[in-house]
Amino acid sequence: MVVEYDIIGFWTEIKLSIIREYASAYSSILNSKGFYHVYIDAFAGPGEQISESTKKLVAGTPKIALATEPPFQAYYFIDLDNAKVDELNKLARNNTDIRVFHGDCNKSLLTKVFPNVLWEDYRRGLCILDPYGLDLSWNVIETAGQMKSIDLFLNFPIQDINRNVLRRDRTTVYPGSIERMNNFWGDSSWEDKAFSSKGNMFGYKTKVDNETFALSFKRRLEEVAGFKYVPRPIPMKNSMNSTIYYLFFASHHDVALTVVNDIFRKYRILGAG
Repeated sequence: MVVEYDIIGFWTEIKLSIIREYASAYSSILNSKGFYHVYIDAFAGPGEQISESTKKLVAGTPKIALATEPPFQAYYFIDLDNAKVDELNKLARNNTDIRVFHGDCNKSLLTKVFPNVLWEDYRRGLCILDPYGLDLSWNVIETAGQMKSIDLFLNFPIQDINRNVLRRDRTTVYPGSIERMNNFWGDSSWEDKAFSSKGNMFGYKTKVDNETFALSFKRRLEEVAGFKYVPRPIPMKNSMNSTIYYLFFASHHDVALTVVNDIFRKYRILGAG
């Protein structure tokens, strides 16, 4: 079975650099404190990707995690694609610390992964939730927040949301897209956050800007999922300066906030957003 590697743009390479830097700091801190800590990748891919700029294979998040020093105690990789899972199984062939799951991450995370990272067992986890679109359940996000043992990087897929859900002509929105959005957000309250009649002399509702909508999701991560620290997300933009997605980070630990703020600040200066 031949694997098709994803071709990644500049914004994804920035995301990979951010995760690489945070994973290194995270593992060093947790190791120094003697915590059993794990790495979780819910949309793992095959382990490598193709850089759009160089046309060469670069390490994806699974290989970044495996190269992190000091190492994590365990690695959980999940993907739906058969060929990508085959590649992940090759990584796991000589490493008993790697667990690979083939299937829907929304089920695998809740039943097979998160139960191994419980706060009361003095275990901690770094979880990457990087869906291609609205393929993630709010239940996963909220569970991670309530567990208090998970640090989270999350892709908020604003381009997919704009294209398929937040259309000007609401009659053209496919009902399945509404269902996916409800599932991602957790309920239908996103509609009140996405549209506003403020400033419109005719009382018609218009779509709010991308950042305003993303900040509403930030508040939801704090107030509903229960994460204590959620810094302002980084907008990941393509060569046309269009935001593809927002990269969120969420944690319960002030040290984690300090580390990720330093990393985010550097990449904002470099023009990530």
